[in-house]
Amino acid sequence: MEQNRTPLLDAVTKFIDKKPAYFMVPGHRLEKGISSHWTDKVGEKIFAYDVTETPFTDDLHCPQDAIDKAQKLLAALYRADQSFFLVNGSTCGNEAMILSAAFEGEKIMVARNAHKSAMMGLILSGAKPVYVMPEVIWDWGIQGEITENSVRKGLEENPDCKAVFLVNPSYYGVCSDLEAIAKVCHTYEALLLVDEAHGGHLYFHDVLPTGALEAGADVCVQSMHKVTGALTQSSVLHIKYHGVGSTILERIAQNLQLVQSTSPSYLLLTSLDCARYELALHGTEMMEKALSLTAYAKKKIVEIPGFRCMEGSQVDNTRLVLSACEIGLTGYALEKLLSEKYAVYVELSDQENVLVIVTYANEKQDLDRLITACAEISKAYIGNATLRRENRCLLFPQLPQQVMTPRSAYFAKKIFVGWQEAVGRVSGQMIAPYPPGIPVLYPGERITQEVWAYIEHFRREGRHMHGVDKEGKLEKIQIIPE
Repeated sequence: MEQNRTPLLDAVTKFIDKKPAYFMVPGHRLEKGISSHWTDKVGEKIFAYDVTETPFTDDLHCPQDAIDKAQKLLAALYRADQSFFLVNGSTCGNEAMILSAAFEGEKIMVARNAHKSAMMGLILSGAKPVYVMPEVIWDWGIQGEITENSVRKGLEENPDCKAVFLVNPSYYGVCSDLEAIAKVCHTYEALLLVDEAHGGHLYFHDVLPTGALEAGADVCVQSMHKVTGALTQSSVLHIKYHGVGSTILERIAQNLQLVQSTSPSYLLLTSLDCARYELALHGTEMMEKALSLTAYAKKKIVEIPGFRCMEGSQVDNTRLVLSACEIGLTGYALEKLLSEKYAVYVELSDQENVLVIVTYANEKQDLDRLITACAEISKAYIGNATLRRENRCLLFPQLPQQVMTPRSAYFAKKIFVGWQEAVGRVSGQMIAPYPPGIPVLYPGERITQEVWAYIEHFRREGRHMHGVDKEGKLEKIQIIPE
C-alpha cells in the first residue's frame, strides 16, 4: 500500500479549506471561538482541525472512507489483519480486549504486572482472573518477564481459560518470550492478548525485541503517543488471526463502541495517521537515532562512580534504567535531585532505580544534561554507604487470596475501616502506585500482612497512589463485610 499517504489528514484539510458555514459541534467553530489566551500561546491553525464527523471526515465508529483508509494503511504497516484507531488511550483497548475474550464467569489469565486498565476490563466483563506472576530481577529490584513455563502451568491447571493477557514490554523495557508463549496459548485454544503500550516501535529495528504481532499474538494494543509521535491519548489496536477466537473481530468492534467516546477528537485521529506515516517512511532511522543516543548515554553513565545501567538481551534498549544505590541514593531521591536541581525529568522512580525513556525526538544535548547531572550527583554523594540490600529491594508480595471477582467486589456493599485495621479484610478497592499504575491490591482480595506492609511503604514514602482519598492519603480503606 502507498504508505506516503495520509488519507485522514488530507480529508480534514479538504473540509477546512471549504471554509464551511459551520453549525455542528465543536462549538468553537474551527478555531474562531478559542480563547485568545490559549491561541496567543500555541497559535491558531491547529484548532481548525478539531472537527467532528462529516461526509468528508468519516466516522470512527463506522468508518467507510478516510478513517477506513488510514486504518488499512496502519494494518498494512504492522502486518495486521485489522487495525483500529483509539482515542481513549490504550486503556480502552485493554478493556475491549478483555471484554471480547471472556464473558462473565469465564476464566482469563492475567499477568500480575498488568496496568490497572486490565482490572477495569475485568470489572466490565465479569471474567474470573487467574493471575500469573512475573519473574523478579533481584539485582535491580524490578519485575521481569513472564515465562513460558508459568503460562503453561497456569493453562494446565486452568485449561478452560479463554485468553492470556500479558504486558510486553514491561514499563522497564523487559520482554518475555512471546513466540514460545503464543504457541502454548494456541495449543490450549486460548487467545494471546498483549498490552504493547510501550512497544509500538519494536517493529522498526532488528536490534529491538520482537513485536507482539510478529511473535504470534492474536490482539495487541499500542500507545502510539508514548514513543512514536502521536498526541497523548492516541493509541491503536491490532488483530492478527491465528485460528483461535473466530468472532474476536466482531466483538472487539462492538466493545470499542462501549469504551470509546462517541465524540472522537480529530486532533488525536490525524496525529495517529501522521505517526503511522512517519514510521512507514522513516521508522528505521527514528529507532536508530533513539538507540544510538541511549547507547551513548549508557557508555558515559557507567563510567560515573556509583552509577550503573541495566543491560540484557531481551530488553528494549531505548529504555535507560539507572541506579545510584552504590552512593546511598534511592531511586526516589535520585529522581528528586534530577528534577529539582537540574530540571531533568525522568519517567518514574522506584525504591532503587529511575527510568529514562529515550525517543527519536531527543537530542544529544538532552542526554548530555542527564550525564552531567549524574556526574555532579556522584561527586556530591561519593563515599556514602551503599544502601543495604534489605532496604534497597522490597520483597514483592505473594498473591493474596481472591475471595470474589473484581466485578463482584466492585458492586458489593462496602464499609470503611482504618488502614491500620485492614489486615485480614476483603478489599473493596484497588490500590496502585502511580506511575506505573500496576495494582498491588485488587478489589475482592484478602489483605495480607505482606501486601499491607508493601503498600504501607509507599504510604510512608508519600508516593502517589491511585485508589486513595482525594487528599492522596490512605487513612481509610473500603472493605467488604463478611
